[in-house]
Amino acid sequence: MPDQISLVAHLNKSYVPVTSTQQLVYVLLTARPSKSVARSRMHVNFGLVLDRSGSMRGQKIDRLIEAVRLALAKVAPEDQVSVTVFNDSAKVIARAAPMSEQRALADQIARIRAGGGTQMSRGLSLGLREVYRRFDGSRVNQVILLTDGQTYGDEDQCLRLAKEAGEHHIPIQAFGLGSDWNEELLDEMSRRSGGQSDLIETADEIIPLFGQTVERSQKAVVRNARVTLRLVAGVAPRQVWQVTPVIANLGYAPIGEHDVQVELGELDAEQGKSLLVELILPPRQAGHYRIAQAQVSYDLPLENTTGISARSDVTVDYVADPRLVRAYDPAIMNVVEKVTAFKLQTRALEEARQGNIAGATQKLRAAATRLLELGEADLASAAQQEAANLEQSGQMSSGGTKKLRYQTRKLTQELPDLD
Repeated sequence: MPDQISLVAHLNKSYVPVTSTQQLVYVLLTARPSKSVARSRMHVNFGLVLDRSGSMRGQKIDRLIEAVRLALAKVAPEDQVSVTVFNDSAKVIARAAPMSEQRALADQIARIRAGGGTQMSRGLSLGLREVYRRFDGSRVNQVILLTDGQTYGDEDQCLRLAKEAGEHHIPIQAFGLGSDWNEELLDEMSRRSGGQSDLIETADEIIPLFGQTVERSQKAVVRNARVTLRLVAGVAPRQVWQVTPVIANLGYAPIGEHDVQVELGELDAEQGKSLLVELILPPRQAGHYRIAQAQVSYDLPLENTTGISARSDVTVDYVADPRLVRAYDPAIMNVVEKVTAFKLQTRALEEARQGNIAGATQKLRAAATRLLELGEADLASAAQQEAANLEQSGQMSSGGTKKLRYQTRKLTQELPDLD
């Protein structure tokens, strides 16, 4: 089944000049499932781990209860589900079992009440245990975690549990609600487990995001995907960025004199994943050259097949005509600009943490300019406001930091169709 995933390469420019110096090109690689794969759905084994501490009182807990109810309405009768709640203690209110057997689940969820402190590791430990108990390699096994506050004194235990979850192939999809939670902790927990973290700014956003998470998980029909780049001698990789579904610096692993490999993990059945690869090209004479061959390999558990692959050649023309080399693909350059804006705010946040206020302020203002040019007025305003906060108080606001950190990751969620 070599056509189950297509791999398409587009360059930011088709022509490079004949010069005596090295040159930078950007390659957008898109791995996209076929229509037959896109129609497939995985069975799931979900463990919901929900914060019910005192700060969740009122609208937050009401929206959470409604979100869980609507999200679980999307799962099939044979899907496995468990629900764990936590504050300064933890309780499994629904043991892992098929939805068809969870007859009292709606009532159990409706009775969740907020109160108490926050110790996230207690809830995470019980929630992971339920997923372990029903683990099935042919299903999507994962924890969906929501919290709105800081956990106290158990951060290291949370990280240990996340590492253990990753070793057992159970990613944690972690959501932070509002602004009073530890984004570095949730990011690291997600990274160690192979999941993702995200910001939910307001209680009203819980409902759509929970539903989207369930639907996205059901579409994770492609497993263990990786891209291998076989580079021609003289061509060197600089950076590899994931651009869909969110921006992330993936890095790469050398696997030979000229080959590098990038791990993609699971692929969404509809969207797939896209990478932006930065390549340094050597000087050459005029002519048409292949600079790399890209290969994506993957498994399809629903088809009980492993090690399937698809390939795509990456070619470019070296020319002497200056009119040709001035032509760029505007759609790919737009992606490059969005990744650049993400880089700038990431570096700004890091420099602010290190106490380099001048450097962080400069990068935030540069990011604001790029965001405004991209039509992202709200994010540009947030970057300008945080630059002002740094100048006035030496600190960024918690809400503004999270907004920039998480929303700039999503700048490339919808790419133009380049086929």
